[in-house]
Amino acid sequence: MQETTNAAAGGTATDSAGGADRRLLIDGKLIETARTYPSLNPATGQVLGYAPDATEQDARAAVAAARRAFDETTWSTDREFRIRCLEQFHRALLDHRDELAKLTIAEVGATEALCQGAQLDQPIDIVRYYADLLKTYPLTEDLGNIESRGMQHHRWVEKEAAGVVAAIIAYNYPNQLALAKLGPALAAGCTVVLKAAPDTPLITLALGELIAEHTDIPPGVVNVLSGAAPEVGEVLTRSPDVDMVTFTGSTATGRRIMAAASETVKRVFLELGGKSAAIVLDDADFNTAALFTAFSMVTHAGQGCALTSRLLVPRSRHDEIVELVKNNFGLVRYGDPADPSTYMGPLISERQRDKVDGMVKRAVEAGATLVTGGEKVDPGFFYTPTLLTDVDPDSEIAQEEVFGPVLVVIAYDDDDDAVRIANNSIYGLSGAVFGSEQRALAVARRIRTGTFSINGGNYFSPDSPFGGYKQSGIGREMGKAGLEEFLETKTFATVVNA
Repeated sequence: MQETTNAAAGGTATDSAGGADRRLLIDGKLIETARTYPSLNPATGQVLGYAPDATEQDARAAVAAARRAFDETTWSTDREFRIRCLEQFHRALLDHRDELAKLTIAEVGATEALCQGAQLDQPIDIVRYYADLLKTYPLTEDLGNIESRGMQHHRWVEKEAAGVVAAIIAYNYPNQLALAKLGPALAAGCTVVLKAAPDTPLITLALGELIAEHTDIPPGVVNVLSGAAPEVGEVLTRSPDVDMVTFTGSTATGRRIMAAASETVKRVFLELGGKSAAIVLDDADFNTAALFTAFSMVTHAGQGCALTSRLLVPRSRHDEIVELVKNNFGLVRYGDPADPSTYMGPLISERQRDKVDGMVKRAVEAGATLVTGGEKVDPGFFYTPTLLTDVDPDSEIAQEEVFGPVLVVIAYDDDDDAVRIANNSIYGLSGAVFGSEQRALAVARRIRTGTFSINGGNYFSPDSPFGGYKQSGIGREMGKAGLEEFLETKTFATVVNA
């Protein structure tokens, strides 16, 4: 590998989106590698730029740097310095917001409207949130005295950084996922090795370049890797020098990471898949429910773990609601995500589009009715908004995460039946309900999920804990709970002099 200075050739976060190549960040240095691999623009299928293809040696170097920075510097104990560095990072993100947005649109397939929300602007706010939280969060707690063996003993608790963190993210919301891990981990005093998703490496590497070029974060505190092969992740999850793994991605991969981390009994945070249900009660505003469920399902082409991809409707009003959803799907503008009038961009890759299309075709073969959609659109990796009815609640399309713009409709008989169907899942990430307030709240409290929307309510913000029940994960991201994921608790006692 080859070190490069800030003035050297190669992309930086201030380059335009097109054709910008990136570098790894290891031990404070921006690194070019002998091997690279292409990142594609999913709206065109064309090469956008090239990312370093990190090796196992690179991963071990990054872990070693993070270990040294944690063990040999004052990063984990200097709260004021961490606040200053987080504020610098926040300022750098704001200063380069437009360039980051262009790259996010080009590489992720996100629209500008999404960049104004969960794809970029809200993640930037996360960094500010943790800088501010760190100013007031109590890292000590006095427990008072107890009497033991005829003596008084004073006790207190201190919160300490968990240590070296391996952070592995998915492709769908790379800024959100990276900053929701970096923000609290750095605030807690941890050091981090962040691994970009193979499909969206450039935007994550750009974050590393901002840290290297515009903050006083010491060498080794943040390291950023990209790679097309799984070996880098294996190093991070198995290394004895890594104290904690935080991962966002599929439940299948999460299981493997959990197993690998168990070899050294690492702390594990997992934010995994979902198959969330939206329940429309018979006293709901059907127009509002249909609008919400249709347009939320095609947000970022359905590539969201918390999207409500199962629509549960009263059997007696089934056809009416299906027609409303179908009409709303017909209003969705899809195409070039750089066009401000576009609501839905592409899927991330041809591989993902084939997976979505295959699941839709198997659902129809199993007896589901294709109401609308189910078509590939070229060029790029577009898939039309798809609505399926006559879906068996136990079928693949109703149980497995599709990660595409596919909504399945399931009829229920009464509230108890709706709750049973909604909870009939290995997942428990999110959900929604529409109906009169008290009845809707009563239903919501019976659903086993970590987040819930009532009549379109939005729970997602930097101060709101996000995570799931069951096989949707372990732990919570964002909010005070997100900071506490990266803190250890140490209890002290001393004898009080008589």
